[in-house]
Amino acid sequence: MQSEPQSLPFANLLNEIENGTVKVPQFQRQFVWPKQKSADLLDSIFKGYPIGTFILWRTLGRPHSIRNIGDASLPATPEGDFTEYVLDGQQRITSLFAAVKGLKIDREDSTDDYSEIFIDLDSDDNGTIVVIDRGERLSGDVISVVDLVNCSFKSLFQYPERHHQRLSDLRSRISSYTFSTILVKEATIDVASEIFLRINVTAKPLSVGEIIVAKAFDAENNFGLAEQSEVRQRYANAILYAARCCRTVER
Repeated sequence: MQSEPQSLPFANLLNEIENGTVKVPQFQRQFVWPKQKSADLLDSIFKGYPIGTFILWRTLGRPHSIRNIGDASLPATPEGDFTEYVLDGQQRITSLFAAVKGLKIDREDSTDDYSEIFIDLDSDDNGTIVVIDRGERLSGDVISVVDLVNCSFKSLFQYPERHHQRLSDLRSRISSYTFSTILVKEATIDVASEIFLRINVTAKPLSVGEIIVAKAFDAENNFGLAEQSEVRQRYANAILYAARCCRTVER
């Protein structure tokens, strides 16, 4: 097994998500980034900044359990094709896809509308390009990310003439952006979940529950702890309670 560094163009990443090739496995944590952090990510992309590397696990296996990206209805991976599961970069990939497609992300007590992430056309590269609130800006001075990426050039030129060059430039920047990826090939589910856990040692720490979900995920036997029946969930809660008690004793 060898990991393979690659470059993935913007359009290719979106196409691979839409055609079912790139998936978020169940053992990943929930999407937790606030909309402002997603806007900051897009701001970095428009400025050409590096945003880190995506780590993808390529396999012909089919873990039955995946996480959706927002309210998007995405197809299964075409029969016979490899699936590339996101081991690192889920928050970034979800942010990007949700903003470009104008998806809605459900939170515990609210819903974030990612079609309402905007570009301030009066801003320059020294300021903030991407914002989550129109504020007092005139309608002709802002455009949503979803419109910038997806609408026709004819629609863009309906904006005031002083913004035409800026619109063309920003659209070119995001469409030509290339993501850094590392492809992990021919790894078992055990190896993939171990890579996932090791990566997250230096990221935001996983909760005990998230670690248990990752370790308990079993593609071969169609078992994913995160989506099982109430009985199994009670069992998981009992494990969590025991783990918390152990941590309390250690302190």
